[in-house]
Amino acid sequence: MIRLHLLFTVFGLLCSTLAFDLKGRIVWNEVCPGINELGQAKVVLDDGKLYGGVTRSGQFVIPEVPSGTYILSVMTHDYAFERLRIDVSDTDTLPEVRPYIPGTPLSPASPVTLPYPITLHPRGKYDFYAPQESFNIIAMFKSPMMLLMLFTGVMMLAMPYIMKNMDPEMLNEFKDRQAKMQNIQSSIQNGDFKSGISAMLDDGKPAASSGVSKAQSSATPRNKGKGKRR
Repeated sequence: MIRLHLLFTVFGLLCSTLAFDLKGRIVWNEVCPGINELGQAKVVLDDGKLYGGVTRSGQFVIPEVPSGTYILSVMTHDYAFERLRIDVSDTDTLPEVRPYIPGTPLSPASPVTLPYPITLHPRGKYDFYAPQESFNIIAMFKSPMMLLMLFTGVMMLAMPYIMKNMDPEMLNEFKDRQAKMQNIQSSIQNGDFKSGISAMLDDGKPAASSGVSKAQSSATPRNKGKGKRR
């Protein structure tokens, strides 16, 4: 029993020699002037594996940090801090402190080193309040969809007046084209793509044929007249 107790004591002393108390402080500035503004906060390694509290003077200690590489950050509700890379070695040398950008790989390490004990500075304050946007009719009409809807509505209202003042021939041509477009749309909706495409390709052929017939009819009387004179 005594031997077991001595074994645990030696093991505890060995672990204590391999661990390191990481020390540092938060430097108050105009962003965060003191502990009252900071509120509940703690300095953590690797998202909370090891952590230490912050005193009123800004000092913090993370006890018994084993050798390894860690990412140090400050967990607080309202303020943003920089993140640091901490390398703790097995020897008696001081930990190496380097800047760290979230998302970058840990290897290779940055050649830039920072002094120890660690110093942290509040970088900014989170703003969780978003003011409610007021109704702006000018901004609403800047939207392309709103302009398209407005143009469509104006055309629907103005179409009866436009058709009333149109020339009869143009009105008939417009009605014919509108009926033809409706037939094409109905053919495509019903799945009859062949007739719809043929209707689009046949556009203008009746007018050409009528023109040819008129030319033939006008040429026929002249030939007959010449025959009678002979």
